[in-house]
Amino acid sequence: MSSTAVRAGAAALAALTALSSLSACRDSRSGSGAGGSDGTVKIMVGGIDKVIYLPAKLTEQLGYFKEQGLDVQLLTEPAGAQAENVLISGDVQGVVGFYDHAIHLQTKGKCVQSVVQMADVPGEAEMVSASKAGSLASPAGFKGKKLGVTSPGSSTDFITRALAVRNGVKTSDYTTVKAGAGQTFISTMENGGIDAGMTTDPTIAKLVSTGKAKVLVEMRTEEGTRRALGGLYPSSSLYMDCAYVKSHGETVQKLADAFVKTLGWIRAHKPAEIAAKMPKDYAGGDPALYEKAVGDSISMFNGDGVMKPEAAENVLKVLAQFSPEVAEKKGQIDLAETYTTRFAVNAKQG
Repeated sequence: MSSTAVRAGAAALAALTALSSLSACRDSRSGSGAGGSDGTVKIMVGGIDKVIYLPAKLTEQLGYFKEQGLDVQLLTEPAGAQAENVLISGDVQGVVGFYDHAIHLQTKGKCVQSVVQMADVPGEAEMVSASKAGSLASPAGFKGKKLGVTSPGSSTDFITRALAVRNGVKTSDYTTVKAGAGQTFISTMENGGIDAGMTTDPTIAKLVSTGKAKVLVEMRTEEGTRRALGGLYPSSSLYMDCAYVKSHGETVQKLADAFVKTLGWIRAHKPAEIAAKMPKDYAGGDPALYEKAVGDSISMFNGDGVMKPEAAENVLKVLAQFSPEVAEKKGQIDLAETYTTRFAVNAKQG
C-alpha cells in the first residue's frame, strides 16, 4: 500500500472517530433510546408516597412500564417546585406533578406539557388544627394565620393563595410556612408551627383519625373543588419538556399507554385492591388507614388521562387571581402549549 493510501486511510479513520465522539456527546446531552443516555426514562415524582401521585408507583407495580418495553426510573422530591427544577435542568425526562406548573413556567419562557392528565381535581384539603378550628372556620379567616404548604412555589402554595384571594384575604395578610408533607407536616401542626395547612392523603387521613385536625376546605372531590375554586382544577399529570415530547413521540406514547392503562385499572378495582398493590411501607404501619386514604382520594383520577379544555382554562383563571406573573401575561399564555391530549386519546383507543 502506498504512503498516500495509508495517509488517506488514517484520515478517514480519524474523521470517523471524531464523528462517533460527536454523536456520543450529542446523545449524552439530548438522551438516546427511551430517554436518558443509558436508555432509562427518569421521572421525578413530587412525593411518590402521596395518594395524589399513586398512579406513578402503581404503574410500576403492575408491570405496565416493562410491558411497553420501557426502563422507567421513578425518583422522588417532596414538593412539586423542586421536581420542576430537576426537569428544567435536564436531569429527568418527566415529572409526575401538578399541571399548574406548566402554565406558571410559560410565564418564565419555559415550555412543558402535560401529556397524561390523571386527575381533574387537586386531591388536597386545607386542614385546620383542632385547637384552631373554633376560630378558623373558612379561608376568610386566614388573615394573621400561619398556613402550611409543602414549599413556596408548590401547588399547595398556589392553591392556598387562591383560596385566600377568592375569600377576600391578601396573600401578604398571612404567613406561609414550609411544612413539607407526611410526618413533617403533622409534627409542624402538633408543635403549633402552623394553624392550618394544605396537604394530601394519607396525611389527611392520619390527622383526621387522630383528631389532630379537621378538614376546612375539601378538594378531593369534584363538588368540593368547584365550590372552592369555581371549577375543576386538573392536578396530577405526567408533564415533560416540549422539545422532548416533539423529539421522542414514540417513547411518550408508550408512557401514555402505560399510565392510561393504570388509570383504567384504578377505575375497575376497589380501594383495598389498589392499596394491596402498593409497597407495604406506604401504609406507614397502618394498612387499614392507608386503605381509607386511598378510598377517600381515589375518585380524583379521571380514568382516561385526557385533559378537559375548560378545566385548563379554569387553572389559568385561578392562577391569574393571585399570581402577578400570570396576571400580567394572561393574554399571551398559550394553553395549547401547556398540554396535549393526543397521546392519551391514542392510548384510550388502542
